[in-house]
Amino acid sequence: MSLVKMNFSIGINAPRQRVWDAMLGEKTYNEWTSAFSPSSSFEGDWSEGSRIRFVGKDENGNVCGMFSRIVENRELEFLAIEHLGTINNGVEESAGASEWAGAREDYHFSEKNGVTTVRVEQDMVASYETMFQEMWPKALENLKTIAERTS
Repeated sequence: MSLVKMNFSIGINAPRQRVWDAMLGEKTYNEWTSAFSPSSSFEGDWSEGSRIRFVGKDENGNVCGMFSRIVENRELEFLAIEHLGTINNGVEESAGASEWAGAREDYHFSEKNGVTTVRVEQDMVASYETMFQEMWPKALENLKTIAERTS
């Protein structure tokens, strides 16, 4: 397994609570993660220890994605996700887990003077690094747009 550590961050002119809610909210999750897949969604919840599925549809309409576990959830501060494997045609596959098993995705939230900084650290399979180097900045810009909208 060849994982690389990727790091991204963005400053958002909104309170930390609004950014947290925009990132994890059922109604806004799909909007910011559309940079990864237009049909992106999650199944499950963000509570510590829970299983969660990150899914979307491929070009043939098949459900694909990742199944994961929430390792840690310190509300408004830190969220850690461990990826356990892949989902292909709606089925969780441990065969694909070999390259993703144990990969982490960590989110850090801090606020100063009304600006919330979101920092993302993600373990990435090396063959996907270039693609995600392009997608993550777009996704974080989407999150910024959502969180900065007036309520």
